[in-house]
Amino acid sequence: MNPYILDIIYLVASVTFVIGLKMLSGPKTARNGNLLAAFGMTAAIAGTIIFHKGEVSGTVYGLIFGAIALGTVVGWLTAKRVQMTKMPELVSLFNGMGGACAALIGLVEFHHNVNNPTNIAVILAGMAIGSISFSGSMIAWAKLNGSLRKAIRLPKYNILNTLILIGITAYAVFIVASGTHDQMHVYLLFALSLVYGVLFVIPIGGADMPVVISLLNSFTGLAAAFGGFLYGNQVMLTGGILVGSAGTLLTLVMCKAMNRPLKNVIFGAFGEGAVAEGGSDSQGTIKEVSPSDLAVQMNYSNKVIIVPGYGLAVAQAQHVVNELEKLLEERGVEVSYAIHPVAGRMPGHMNVLLAESNVEYDKLKEMEDVNPEFNQTDVVLVVGANDVVNPAAKTDPSSPIYGMPILEVENAKTVVVNKRSMNAGYAGIQNELFFRDKTSMLFGDAKKVLSELVTELKNLD
Repeated sequence: MNPYILDIIYLVASVTFVIGLKMLSGPKTARNGNLLAAFGMTAAIAGTIIFHKGEVSGTVYGLIFGAIALGTVVGWLTAKRVQMTKMPELVSLFNGMGGACAALIGLVEFHHNVNNPTNIAVILAGMAIGSISFSGSMIAWAKLNGSLRKAIRLPKYNILNTLILIGITAYAVFIVASGTHDQMHVYLLFALSLVYGVLFVIPIGGADMPVVISLLNSFTGLAAAFGGFLYGNQVMLTGGILVGSAGTLLTLVMCKAMNRPLKNVIFGAFGEGAVAEGGSDSQGTIKEVSPSDLAVQMNYSNKVIIVPGYGLAVAQAQHVVNELEKLLEERGVEVSYAIHPVAGRMPGHMNVLLAESNVEYDKLKEMEDVNPEFNQTDVVLVVGANDVVNPAAKTDPSSPIYGMPILEVENAKTVVVNKRSMNAGYAGIQNELFFRDKTSMLFGDAKKVLSELVTELKNLD
């Protein structure tokens, strides 16, 4: 047997990870990129089991295959059944499981490496980071599914969190430097890291969840990379580095999209779900529009831009929106979609949602590309979006979202906003856009209202 066959498999798997990640950067190639990376991971797992050096008992093999089978069935069924609105929760949950695996590796491997300070340092780093990612991801999951709606801020929580982080670092250094063999120290460090993960995420509001998810994802990748260092496993190391670096870059992209430094996301007070202090509380007269009136308006438009938000996902209205788009295009109306980087509950949420209803990728326009087009647009239809179209981000220095780049829909000739009610968005402030002269409100469930709009358009024939 070729002694390098496992190394070759790891090399091929690492290449598929790199190529797959590259393909994920484009909507048209993302699916194939995901499948390619999954193939690489399958090959790496199979290669490790088949060509592993050393004796492995039949019982251990049974446990390995049993765990793989159970995980495959549970993961496949969960992903298959999850609703698109629940996808961010699933991402947080799966990400937390990755952190938990890294933490368990540390707990298991500590007593095997007590005489190797370098390995102990790697083990403790991976375990602490993985534990933080696990408990933090569970809190993020609870926030996303509504179990933990409000941000919770303990007195002096910034100081408290910082002291705990310093304590975790100092304790890990002590364990390595002292050369202790006492497993209890590892369990205490594990517990302390879990506590920090909880305290790290609970103060962060819902509007910052896309950033938090990306950041925790980078933590999980970093923890996995430490596992790769420990085992000398190249594919584990490559995968961890790719996930960690991609998560970090995505976190920075999200922060840039919100014009908020990462430290403000972690230590700030944006998006608590209650009225933010110093935020705009604009009031005025609103105008309502009926589906029939909007149908006539859209029918005689030259250009329409649709702005999707989380309300679209909640109502499962993506297929109706696609039907509306096709119906308008049959009448000679140019239709496109404006995508804000932090729309929804996670990065790319709206892109995935619309792709599910077979919206053409070329019609999805990013904020920088679509903003110059609004002043040439006859009708902008905002479906379930709020803070990402709020002009207060540009006009009100006292607003908590001031400075955040937004979709400049107010520049269009007419703006129609579909919402269930006048409730504030995640930032906890009223949207100035609703009271503008060019804005009309279309109240109701997005799927129901848009279905009525489609019916009215058809009746115009």
